[in-house]
Amino acid sequence: MNRRQTLKAIGITAVSATALLNACKDGDQKATAATSTDTPSESGLIDGREPFEIERNKKLNAEKFFTEHEMATIAVLADIIIPRDEVSGSATDAGVPDFIEFIVKDIPSHQTPIRGGIRWLDFQCMTRYNAAFKDAAKEQQLEMVNDIAYPEQAKPEMKQGVAFFNRMRDLTATGFYTTEMGFKDLGYVGNMPNHWEGVPAEVLKQYGLEDI
Repeated sequence: MNRRQTLKAIGITAVSATALLNACKDGDQKATAATSTDTPSESGLIDGREPFEIERNKKLNAEKFFTEHEMATIAVLADIIIPRDEVSGSATDAGVPDFIEFIVKDIPSHQTPIRGGIRWLDFQCMTRYNAAFKDAAKEQQLEMVNDIAYPEQAKPEMKQGVAFFNRMRDLTATGFYTTEMGFKDLGYVGNMPNHWEGVPAEVLKQYGLEDI
C-alpha cells in the first residue's frame, strides 16, 4: 500500500460535496466556538453566528460520545488514511479525531455506523490476531485495512467493513483538508492581495499576444 499518495488520493475523491459543505460549516463552528469572545456585533451576531448556534456548539463540545478505546481506534485509522510525511503532519496532528467526535454529535446518523464499525473491526482483529485493532501490530493493522480499503477488491464478507472504512475515510479527509494544515498540504494559498505577476508568458504566446 502506497499509504500517503494512494489513500490521500482516495480520501479526497471520496468526499461528497454535501459532506464537505456540512463538515466545513460544522468544523468552522467548532473552531470558532473555542475562540469566540461571545461579544455580539451590531447585528446581534457573534463571530457571524446566532447566539443559539454558539450555545448549541458549547453544548456539543461539552458532551462526550466515543469511549477512550473508540477514540484511540479512530486515531489509528485516521493516521493510516493520512499519515505524517515530509509535507505535513498526520490526521491526528490536525485534530481529526476531535473533528469526528464533534461531527457524530452534530450529525447523529454517523453514530451507529461508526460505533458498529469499530466493533466489527475489533472482532475481525481479535479473530485474526487475538488483539483489538488499536493494539495489533502495525503490519496487522495495515493488512486489515487493505482488506476493506478497496471496495472493488474486497471479499463479500468484508462488506460491513468496507462501508465503515468508506465513512471513516470521508470524515478523515474532510476533517484534515478543511484545516490550515490540510490547505498547506494541498498547496492551496487562496487569494493573495497585491500579488499579481501578470498573465503567464505561455498564455500570452498561446494567443499571439507575447509582443504586447
